[in-house]
Amino acid sequence: MSSLANRLSFKHYLPAEVKEILERGNSLENANLEDLDLAGYDLSDANLQGAILIGVNFTGATLAGAQLQNADLRRANLTNASLKGATLSEAYLQRTILNDCDLAGAVLDGANLTLAFYNSQTIWPDDFNYRNSGAVGPKANLSGAYLNTANLRGADLQGANLRGAYLSGTDFTGANLTGVAFSGANLKRSFLTGACLREARLINVELEMADLRGADLTGAMLEQIESLAGADFSDVRGLSDSERSYLCSRSPKELGTWNSFTRKNTRASLNCPSRS
Repeated sequence: MSSLANRLSFKHYLPAEVKEILERGNSLENANLEDLDLAGYDLSDANLQGAILIGVNFTGATLAGAQLQNADLRRANLTNASLKGATLSEAYLQRTILNDCDLAGAVLDGANLTLAFYNSQTIWPDDFNYRNSGAVGPKANLSGAYLNTANLRGADLQGANLRGAYLSGTDFTGANLTGVAFSGANLKRSFLTGACLREARLINVELEMADLRGADLTGAMLEQIESLAGADFSDVRGLSDSERSYLCSRSPKELGTWNSFTRKNTRASLNCPSRS
């Protein structure tokens, strides 16, 4: 099998050439298809072993039975694609979008799924332990994961385990974080703007300079917060009186810390009563 470095010099095909090759029944093994728009294409049973598929748009495409061993699918968009029975052994799937993707019967032995995105409609092979694969989605086990500055805007992470995760600067804008366990996580300077944090467990977390403007905190647990200085809670929804009282009881130094990004201090963002 050719190494990834050696494959980079291979010919870069165009969409029309891909269609012609497939119609002739020929192989695309080791082909360079980087960044092509193959949305809706029928690549059933195609030989794409070792192919460079970085950033390819496969939205709605059919790859049922395709041979994708050792293929490089980093950042590819496989939304609503069918990969039924496809062979993805040792494939690179980092940051691949797998929302609504059908992977029933696919072979994923040795595939790298770090930060691949999936949702509740993604169909996985029977007995595949996707929750512990490093992929990001509902009920994923990402305990202790290093996701600093990751772009998780709009991600569906409901019920995920992010205990002790490193999330400094991570962008969760508009993400579904319902029921997520954040206990012990580092959320410093994270972006939680408009995120759904219903029933989330924010126990013993670091929220220094976190941006929670417009977040939904209905039923969320905020206890034993490690740091709160500069966090902005402007326009949050569902924050109970008891949770607001707890946050407003923090030290004057924390509450008075100015957030230069949102241009407000924590006390003002929480509408805490002034202390005499």
